[in-house]
Amino acid sequence: MGELYIQYEYWFAAIQLFFAMLGMGATLTFNDFKDVAREPKSVGIGVVLQLVIIPLLAFGFIYFTDVLAGVAIGIALLAAIPGGTTSNIFTYLAKGNVPLSISITGLTTLACLLTTPLILGLLITEYLPDNFTMPADQIIRDITFILLLPLIIGMLILRYISNHASWISAWSIRLSLVGIILIVVGSASAGRLDIDAYGTHNMMLVSLFIISLLCFTWLMLKVLGLSKSDSTAIEMEVIVRNVNLGVMIKASMFPVIVGSANIIGDMVLFTVLLYGALQIIIAAIVIMFKRRGLKVLS
Repeated sequence: MGELYIQYEYWFAAIQLFFAMLGMGATLTFNDFKDVAREPKSVGIGVVLQLVIIPLLAFGFIYFTDVLAGVAIGIALLAAIPGGTTSNIFTYLAKGNVPLSISITGLTTLACLLTTPLILGLLITEYLPDNFTMPADQIIRDITFILLLPLIIGMLILRYISNHASWISAWSIRLSLVGIILIVVGSASAGRLDIDAYGTHNMMLVSLFIISLLCFTWLMLKVLGLSKSDSTAIEMEVIVRNVNLGVMIKASMFPVIVGSANIIGDMVLFTVLLYGALQIIIAAIVIMFKRRGLKVLS
């Protein structure tokens, strides 16, 4: 499994992401984006947080902590990608504003076509090897054909063959989950997920990064006076990154070659997957507190 994964790492990530976005698209209608006009303040705050504030926080975190190159690139990659598709589900479970969550996810996903390579170029240049060339063109192609295209196809399926949309969405998401499992198992069996090599210190830094995102977002939304349901949606959008896209971009930037070590690439992958696990834990805690708060109020 390890050698097979190394040989086809990019395609494992690309196919997994394709199904994830197809599944998400098959739950969206073009009317979902009308919430941008109905709730311009909340949507605007969510988009600015995603595209401006999170990269700035990542910049500060990278430059003012004792972080290794692979971890720095991983954190920058997490800041450069949009919110994850599961943020909409977590928002629903936390009794947040689901249409707002969908709108922010959709807009930032479209925007990442331009913002992702730009943010990466600004944040990680000095951490890259001297002979490294940022594959900006490939990142843009990947986002276009493996992120945006299946999203649009899914939306068209819901619009024109709606009777099958639910089934297609459910199985696409299941296949994407299988893809994530294969990526984790393949990386581990190939020796790419070495906890001892990664180090407890770096694991603590990634944990601190996600907690910092949550605390800063909560404080900012409190100051801005948004409703609880809108705040919940935006918090989930900030916490839950599109880790699937992060894994694929990592595969484009640092392709694994059989028989050769790629220490930086392995640390980037570990950082992204570790964040993916932590975001589920943090989101579950947020959901628990939000639901308890609602019960107390009722």
